[in-house]
Amino acid sequence: MVCSIRLAPLWSGAPIAGQCGAVSGAGEYVVDIFDEVDEELRADRAQDLLKRYGGLIIAAACAVVLFAAGWQGWHWWQTKQDQAAASSFLAAMRLADALPPDSNAGQRAPAIADFQTLAAASPAGYRSLARLREAGLQADAGDLAGASAIWDQVAGDQTADPLLRDLAVLISSLRLLDTADPALLAARLKPLTGADNPWRPLAEEQLALLDLRQGRTDQAKETLRRLAQDIAAPTGVRNRAGGLLARLGG
Repeated sequence: MVCSIRLAPLWSGAPIAGQCGAVSGAGEYVVDIFDEVDEELRADRAQDLLKRYGGLIIAAACAVVLFAAGWQGWHWWQTKQDQAAASSFLAAMRLADALPPDSNAGQRAPAIADFQTLAAASPAGYRSLARLREAGLQADAGDLAGASAIWDQVAGDQTADPLLRDLAVLISSLRLLDTADPALLAARLKPLTGADNPWRPLAEEQLALLDLRQGRTDQAKETLRRLAQDIAAPTGVRNRAGGLLARLGG
């Protein structure tokens, strides 16, 4: 197609007239039509997809909402359980701390029963703490065998915090230091002497005492020297190691 253009004299200042302007307007009109058609096609496709998969989309959205609600509900319930366990544990601790040092098994029975109840119904952390406290009360009342059984339960509980499992080993070994088989105690303590174990200084202190019990004074002195100079060890451990080392003649 050839546009017919009528030229006016250049000195007249009149605009150029012809049919190309009309052609341009028609082109813009055609583009608008294509845009409208494209939008209608997209709307039709969206409706088709919604008809096909609308149920799945709604189900997925509901599942996400239910999961979020369930997670929030479980978190709330867990928090309430922890708060209840903490309150009960503190109450049992106050009862136990109020006992006189020379109290007998009968006097300790109520506190022991409280910790037994806590151990049966509390979350993992408080369950382990309750068992450890129950074992301590039984040992103080003279039932060392019963206490040892509880310490062994905590030490072997794979659901318990590793720190509490190792603490059970430490407490048990300390209570049995003068009576149990030294080789057995040493075998239980040595895994706690790793560089990254927070109980390492206490475990090494007990191993030094076991060496002294068996007459291995030189080995005990070596361990005590190391502990006395160990800045990572608690102050109490360093002081005890230095004092015992002085008594042994350095």
